[in-house]
Amino acid sequence: MSSAADVDVLMGLIPPPREGGAPVVWEQIARSWDRSFPPDYQRFIEVYGAGIIEDFLVVLAPQPKVPFEDAGWNGMVHETGTAEGTWETTRKSPELEGTSPYLITWGVSCEADVFCWDATAEDPAGWPVVLFDRGDSIFSRHDCGMVEFLIRTLRGDFPRSPLKGEVVLWGRGKATWEKE
Repeated sequence: MSSAADVDVLMGLIPPPREGGAPVVWEQIARSWDRSFPPDYQRFIEVYGAGIIEDFLVVLAPQPKVPFEDAGWNGMVHETGTAEGTWETTRKSPELEGTSPYLITWGVSCEADVFCWDATAEDPAGWPVVLFDRGDSIFSRHDCGMVEFLIRTLRGDFPRSPLKGEVVLWGRGKATWEKE
């Protein structure tokens, strides 16, 4: 799985903003979600902040978990609620059949794909990425953390693009970052 050190590798593929990310009170985020967030995501937010990769993949800012109706539009809580609702009615890849992951959404694409963690495990460093590919209308699991997922996507290191119909980031090598 990804580690905070993987962000150094990602910085060679996606140059971070000079001003860095926004400060986050991670203890508050952890209390509200009843679990800590992955160290690679925490370091990513410290280095990059929230924003968009290649005008395609929005990496969401950490947001305290509040009731869905109080969360606001397009934030982590709202998008997690969307993923949970979609999970109930959508097909899953074989490795996800019969599972009930604790989903937390960390990103969305301009094509309405949803990028989550399966936050079921106690150790957030081991949370795999669970991706909802809107084009194929299927959830799939990728046994890597968020930053490793981004690196592998940009390098084309999966057997095929995780987003079967979308190749904006696939094998691109380098990408641009725009801070939120």
